[in-house]
Amino acid sequence: MIEMTLEIADRAARAALEKAAAMGIGMTVCVVDEAGRPVVLMKGDRTGFLTTETSRAKAVAAAAFRRPTRELVEMQKSNPAFWSAVPAISRGEALPSTGAVPIVVNGRVIGAIGCGGGSPDEDHECASAGAAAVAV
Repeated sequence: MIEMTLEIADRAARAALEKAAAMGIGMTVCVVDEAGRPVVLMKGDRTGFLTTETSRAKAVAAAAFRRPTRELVEMQKSNPAFWSAVPAISRGEALPSTGAVPIVVNGRVIGAIGCGGGSPDEDHECASAGAAAVAV
């Protein structure tokens, strides 16, 4: 069984940063293991001071719910009370906001990657590129 490693997290984060650079965006990337513990955090140039926290919290949400945060945003429409409470319930650890996706290896979620610094769609695109770089 493959677990999240520093090498996997580093490869995913670098792929996300490469995608952001190709798009001309400053991006911060955080990779967490399946329990939401940070493994790698890379703060990109020209990113805001909150991007380290938002990228981590988005990654935690994707790992916790085992789905892209873009889907969580859609789920908020049918149950806004629950989803708006998630950040408070989790003491700020989980942010169900677009920009993170699970990292799946051999059909199993081993962690997640969250991005912050661009628009929600740009963050999602960069996170997806990072996850795809290590998916098996």
